[in-house]
Amino acid sequence: MAGSRRRRWRAGLTGALAGSLVVLLGACGVVDTKDDRRAAEELAEKHFPGKLEAIGARTLFPGSGGSEVTFAVADDRDAVVRLRIDTDEADRGLCDRKECAGVLAEAVQRGRQQAEDFRTLRDAFDACGYEVVALGPTGTPPYVVAELTNGTVTKVLGEIGECVQRWVTASGADSALAKAQASYVNVVSPSVADRRDRGKDSWPTMMRLTRSGLLASLTKHAYFSASYEIDGGRVDTTGSARIVRPFRERQEFGEAVQNAVKEQLRATYPRLVVSDYQWIWRLEPGRVDRQTGYVLFCPEPGARGRCVNPDDAALVTTDERGNPVGKIRLVHDVREGTGALRLPPY
Repeated sequence: MAGSRRRRWRAGLTGALAGSLVVLLGACGVVDTKDDRRAAEELAEKHFPGKLEAIGARTLFPGSGGSEVTFAVADDRDAVVRLRIDTDEADRGLCDRKECAGVLAEAVQRGRQQAEDFRTLRDAFDACGYEVVALGPTGTPPYVVAELTNGTVTKVLGEIGECVQRWVTASGADSALAKAQASYVNVVSPSVADRRDRGKDSWPTMMRLTRSGLLASLTKHAYFSASYEIDGGRVDTTGSARIVRPFRERQEFGEAVQNAVKEQLRATYPRLVVSDYQWIWRLEPGRVDRQTGYVLFCPEPGARGRCVNPDDAALVTTDERGNPVGKIRLVHDVREGTGALRLPPY
């Protein structure tokens, strides 16, 4: 009898949980997008007849609900237009909580401009021999393909720097890029690029190159981020680079460096505590197997034995695994009170 009651209780709980899940999914916007897509298509045909073709729709989460409908542009195969359709009762009939016709017009203009900016970028890099295989979600930074070794890193960074200069010049003196202080280019190895999630050739270029699936396939492996300073539209083409590691590799590298610093400084600071914060590690010029960065530390433990608002740092050069090579240099008074860090450049 007790077993029977237990079974009925479990069945009731399972049913209740299943019902709750259905309600939750509906509340989170995980619903059919057919009606939203149809509404977006009617809007597009009314205001841009024959110009826009709906090629996808997805529910928006988190948020109050709604769908994002994606369009290809008939006369621009690079451009993609994204329109948010609100489905929350209070905003029904609106797009991103505004009148839909105006929002669609802005989305079309934005999509065309992004495509034009991409072509300027692509042509600049094509002209100096580097294909752009992906873009960050907002259209930058570009991802290019190259094998960086101790023997090639200086040459490759210089060549990519020339690409950046072409890009800045082609963008025009009044462009946001020309007025920026720096630009960044991500560099992935040929083996990683060959295995990337390419998507469909039929998709608009800006949709295909900014897709999360493509970016995930590239960034699940370590890659390099090259940075170039810009001053008045002139690019320092020498550049510098750092390794960007997947989360687990980054944690392992950080722990190795922190443990090594603790071991080397323990004689001077027996109660030393190292901060968990990981500073930016830059490649040494002409090397990909040597990188330099800061490890923050406290000579004495703070609250709960932790290192809070550290005012001391160790400048360390390591190998690829995080093992220090050469001497560790200490830098003191690196923080303004409990506020911002002011670490010297390296």
